[in-house]
Amino acid sequence: MANISTLGTSVRPGTVVEFMHGDQPQLAWVLEEFSGKLRLLTINKREMKLPAVRLLPWQGPAGSPDVSRQDIQNTLNQHQEIRGEIQAGLDVMELWDLAQGEVEAAPLSWFAGLLWEDPTPDQIAALGRAMLQAKTHFKFRPPNFEVWSAEKVELKMQQKTEEKAREAVTSAGQTLLKELWTAYSQGRKPQLPVLDADLKANLTRILRRKVGDTLDESERKIWTAISKGLPDLQHLALLLAQTWGVLPLHHNFHLDEADFAWKNEWSESFSNEINKIKDAFSNQTEGPETNEFVTIDAITTRDIDDAFRIVSTDSGYTLSIALARPDIHWEFGSPLDRAVMYRATSLYLPEGTSHMMPEEFGTGLYSLIGGETRPAMIADFHLDENGVLLSVTPRMAWIKVSANITYEDADAAIRDKTDAAMVLAHQLAEKLIDRRIESGACVIRRPEPVVTVEGEGMQSKVEITLKTPTPRSELVISEFMILANSGLAQWAGENDIPLLHRTQDIALPQEAAGIFTEPADILRSVKLLLPPTLETNPKRHAALGVPAYAPITSPLRRYTDFINMAQVCSFLSDGTPRLNKDELDQLIVHLNMRIQAVSTVQRFRPRYWKLVYLAKQRKRYQSAVLVEENGPMAVLAMPHLQVNVRAPKKMLGDKLYPGQQFQINFQRVDPLTNEIRIAEALEE
Repeated sequence: MANISTLGTSVRPGTVVEFMHGDQPQLAWVLEEFSGKLRLLTINKREMKLPAVRLLPWQGPAGSPDVSRQDIQNTLNQHQEIRGEIQAGLDVMELWDLAQGEVEAAPLSWFAGLLWEDPTPDQIAALGRAMLQAKTHFKFRPPNFEVWSAEKVELKMQQKTEEKAREAVTSAGQTLLKELWTAYSQGRKPQLPVLDADLKANLTRILRRKVGDTLDESERKIWTAISKGLPDLQHLALLLAQTWGVLPLHHNFHLDEADFAWKNEWSESFSNEINKIKDAFSNQTEGPETNEFVTIDAITTRDIDDAFRIVSTDSGYTLSIALARPDIHWEFGSPLDRAVMYRATSLYLPEGTSHMMPEEFGTGLYSLIGGETRPAMIADFHLDENGVLLSVTPRMAWIKVSANITYEDADAAIRDKTDAAMVLAHQLAEKLIDRRIESGACVIRRPEPVVTVEGEGMQSKVEITLKTPTPRSELVISEFMILANSGLAQWAGENDIPLLHRTQDIALPQEAAGIFTEPADILRSVKLLLPPTLETNPKRHAALGVPAYAPITSPLRRYTDFINMAQVCSFLSDGTPRLNKDELDQLIVHLNMRIQAVSTVQRFRPRYWKLVYLAKQRKRYQSAVLVEENGPMAVLAMPHLQVNVRAPKKMLGDKLYPGQQFQINFQRVDPLTNEIRIAEALEE
């Protein structure tokens, strides 16, 4: 392709010229020229000095330098009008079509020659102006114009469209956000500007993505522009979105931050994979080997992933624990699998439950529902009369659970000795916890507040009640699950099967072992612990008092357990675990991030609702107990809410001691910022 260039000639006084000013060509008359420097009179009647190299590469016509200022002004006005009319009639896109593919760059005169046989100075100048404006098709590199390729033009046009849209969003957004913030600050309804559907959708998207901190680079720039001048608050976008009405009051921003899809709608896009698994399930159903298994769960539980049966033997006990097997028909690495791994765990929140698995599986096909035949992995544990584990043998089978029993019914059966198997299970559980405490386990038992939310948005009502304790049946399930996770970890180590382990390999003082129920003792014990880590090397879990712990008992609810289930069952099926240790180590990197993000929702959302509850009755006194008084601030626990608060020690009095009882109310409670301030503290 040709690359044509030309050099301009010297400019004499009396010549009409143009130069760039404020990104626009400006017309001027040359009054004087000396050694490449010009003195000009612009069309705006302003004299100025300018280097000749600053002129645009078109000039003329040239007249007599000896004319009056008024004649110069008339001449400039005349050419300005002529050039404007010519420019308005030009089709620069047609010119680009003619030039594209012919040259890469050329002077303006070459392009003018495509349109006119003998172009006038006004025609050339008008064409130059038009090509300067066509930035999506031409690039001006003095003295030539470069011709963009079709591919680059398409990209430029797309960028121009996007830039125009950004400018519109920014302009509308600045007005909208200012009004929303003013309305929020004044406690009134906003006077909303009129927005077309696209603008409203774009601004809604930016606000919602800002709430979840998922803005891309372009959206982040827009947000910076439209929020300029507004307070730098952590939840500004959420407050504005709620004031606008695009998000409801009490919107769960924790879900947005974790990028976790609530409820079951997320699974609809995987209907083909789900139906394929359903077909595989129906084609493989086998007769159950036994129906002697029972489950113990809350009355509301639908995702039932563990069951047990127990018998006494001459040497002690045989405990069989059956675990749900959602892996049996699963395709690891599929889009559905990646989506489930991204969810990482089920969420159980006051406003509802969102399952890790599609509900067709987690609460349907693979849930150990009474009377239904289900695939399971059964681990047979043989223990001596003191609860010492002698052996564990896992196997795969199909089972039918005889009954789904509630914690309350199981607890009553143990208490009243109306079910021999339940009494035997409780007897073994007591021995198991005694042995764990001997091994240094730190067992914490505290009241369990049940937070219930009815309604949505402004109609939300929060109630908090204490769960009725069921210590006997809860002990059975907690000890049996710890036994299953630690016992199978031990078996896997003996058979060189890599698993995901929860480890807490720390040294605890002797006084950390035991069962703790008092708030001060609980806080003191918790401060001795470190969060467990996820790794492939089996190590001690100090707080549980076991030498190894590989979570596997909740494969419907936690992806770590799901992976471990697949590892064990793959080995039982063909003698080889599905993933080797290096592959599991790589998986941990991604899984840890998701577990941390989703677990944050589970940790903080119930607290949010507890603070909503307190905010509505902040003047009402609440029972509290002093649990720590080191430093200038003391820590008070409210066991009935499982919420700790801090208060200046001087507010509490001179003589302080752990366990001291107070009645407190609050000056400020802000669920959104997790802020709570005590107003009064009266010693009981």
